[in-house]
Amino acid sequence: MKDFLWWLKQIIIGCISVFFLSVGINVLIGSYSLENPLEFVMYFFSSSMLILVSVTFLLYPALRIYYRFLRKRQTREVMRKDSE
Repeated sequence: MKDFLWWLKQIIIGCISVFFLSVGINVLIGSYSLENPLEFVMYFFSSSMLILVSVTFLLYPALRIYYRFLRKRQTREVMRKDSE
């Protein structure tokens, strides 16, 4: 059960970050249609910040899953060497 909850947490974090990444990209694209330069700068930087935070939260579960598989593979190799 603990393993299932860990995977569920990683998937939820990944899905939420993908959602906010798409929102950030849409805001960035929409900022180019604004005519007021001050509004453009405000929307541009806010969408850039949203994209940056979303990518960071997207990397978090990806790296956790990668290191989990790496650690599992290393333990298999150690067990294989011990059995020889």
